Amino acid sequence: MATNHVHDDDRAVGTAGTEKPNRINPVVFAGSSVCILAISIWAIITPDAAAAAIGELVGWISAGFGWYYFLAATLFLVFVVFVALSRYGKVKLGPQHSTPDFSLFAWGAMLFAAGIGIDLMFFSVAEPVTQYLAPPVGPGETVEAAREALVWTLFHYGITGWSMYALMGMVLGYFAYRYSLPLTIRSALYPIIGKRIHGPIGHGVDIAAVLGTVFGIATSLGIGVVQLNFGLEVLFGIPQGTAAQIGLIALAVFMATVSAIAGVDKGIRRLSELNVVLAIGLMLYILFSDDPLFLLNAIVLNIGDYVSSFSDLTLNTFAFDQPTEWLNSWTLFFWAWWIAWAPFVGLFLARISRGRTIRQFVAATLVIPFLFTLTWLSIFGNAALREVRGGNTQFGETAMNQPEQGFYALLAQYPGATFIAGLATFVGLLFYVTSADSGALVMGNFTSYLKTPRHDAARWVRVFWSAAIGLLTLAMLIVGGVPTLQNATIVMGLPFSFVIFLVMLGLWRALRVESFREDSFRTTLPSTLSERTTLDGREVTRASWRQRLARVMSFPGRRAANRFVEDVCRPAFTEVVEELRAQGAEATLAEELVPELELPHLDLTVDLGEQEAFRYHLWPREAETPGFATHSLSSQDTYFRFEVFLSEGGQGYDVMGYNRDQLIGDILDQYERHLEFLRLHRETGSGAPVPTMSESRDES
Repeated sequence: MATNHVHDDDRAVGTAGTEKPNRINPVVFAGSSVCILAISIWAIITPDAAAAAIGELVGWISAGFGWYYFLAATLFLVFVVFVALSRYGKVKLGPQHSTPDFSLFAWGAMLFAAGIGIDLMFFSVAEPVTQYLAPPVGPGETVEAAREALVWTLFHYGITGWSMYALMGMVLGYFAYRYSLPLTIRSALYPIIGKRIHGPIGHGVDIAAVLGTVFGIATSLGIGVVQLNFGLEVLFGIPQGTAAQIGLIALAVFMATVSAIAGVDKGIRRLSELNVVLAIGLMLYILFSDDPLFLLNAIVLNIGDYVSSFSDLTLNTFAFDQPTEWLNSWTLFFWAWWIAWAPFVGLFLARISRGRTIRQFVAATLVIPFLFTLTWLSIFGNAALREVRGGNTQFGETAMNQPEQGFYALLAQYPGATFIAGLATFVGLLFYVTSADSGALVMGNFTSYLKTPRHDAARWVRVFWSAAIGLLTLAMLIVGGVPTLQNATIVMGLPFSFVIFLVMLGLWRALRVESFREDSFRTTLPSTLSERTTLDGREVTRASWRQRLARVMSFPGRRAANRFVEDVCRPAFTEVVEELRAQGAEATLAEELVPELELPHLDLTVDLGEQEAFRYHLWPREAETPGFATHSLSSQDTYFRFEVFLSEGGQGYDVMGYNRDQLIGDILDQYERHLEFLRLHRETGSGAPVPTMSESRDES
């Protein structure tokens, strides 16, 4: 379970010149860091007591909440799929006019990369062999056990886990990009508790997310340390032990520190992309060095078995004869691990998915990474099972009892074992370093106030979290190695799983508000001024179709844009504000220059008390003159637009060229729709309203 991070600059609409510097969130940072450091120091000083305490907690959770983990994982999957298939699936992760930041191919490639991590190397051999030799039910070392071994492995790495990533990515992207709320878990609670997300409740939710995620990252790094330690012993004779593991942890901390200080994130990203290529090469090497026809047949068989067994496995709690130790080591651990990693990977998925619809996002997240994971696990897992079933019992015992050695033991069965083991170690090292670097970045972002969702935490914060994660990894390895990390993940994943249910409720309420807004557009009519009519005692003229066509075909420059503001926008806005005030409404008009465009933006706001305020915002934008305009009156490379932004974001249309009455008509159309939206919301919903873009920026 690994991911990369994307670094882009972003200017929030309507915030020119008002961005605050990145700063620490003192409550979340102090609360989470003190807990992590206290647990780490306690574990290092009294490892036996720590092991006993963690073991007791895991036993209590397994006995009392084992059923809950199964049910929760299933509900997460059902919720994500339902939202994607419902009317809400067309809602975008961002303003409705936003477009994707990446092409479909580039986006798919990054989703693909999110499915690769050093843990795949660790479990792709160890789990199938273990499930074959010691299955949870029934006899081992049979054909049926071989089939079920891969099904269990695919189940633990399948769409159930990816649905948790999709859920958190959907939530983070929706609230951050659509409403400019902080890119943290607390934002999803706004529809439930409103502005209190900026108080103790929000801090508590973010602390729970940080603690769960840190343990999830530490588990991956611990697995990576143990795996790489053995690889270094195979290649260079470096003995396995605490000294080598401390050195690997120090390397991860050092590389993350270099990344933070030197700003080599693009380099780390390129290394991650290289990792993908090398991992595919490693997989293809096994495919063609073994029996390709057998492995291809096995892949198809595994897909069929996984699909046909999925519903039975999903809620199989083994109620009548529970293999408690097996559940703790496998299904409960994996579900807790996915939960712990959900904010981490979800943040990465959100960062690359702005402008995608929820339906696109969910479909791609559930399918693309899992296809690679399925192929990888099937090739390595079936190759390992073929070796064991061929009579290599020593290999089977090694893979089951020393899982970090299983992957290298399999590679040793093929030609060029030394070279391929070196390549595997290099790939694992890159996965390990990029996971540590990305983990420090995400923890820093979760414990900071950021300018926009696309900015990152201060360098010293990332360095601190890199060291803290390294210290926790070392502490858990001292206590009891990978099993202790697995147990700690089960413990820390439990409280955050409760937070995920609150997150689901918050997203559901926000999406219902989206439906009210959509319904309000269907139940209101646009203004329909005739060619010549009377409005409030004065005669107005609607633009003829020729004037309308002329507006569509014109591409005005800065002078025309300034004239439009002087002759149309400012008088229209002033007239509407004065009339609203005369009718008793609290209406205000703000105007501010956009320096880089040398044009003003205008913002009309109507305060509606406890209800969501109405906001009609005209924002200037410079755009490239399209190619079909070569024969128009425009001879410039760029032209200017005045686009409409409402409380929920940009509407994607330009009012440049409207006359005064047309602009007033558009303002009133949107105002009427907003009032209808509030009526629908009031009659059918009781939750706190979704924040406006201006409100969320002010709070964050």
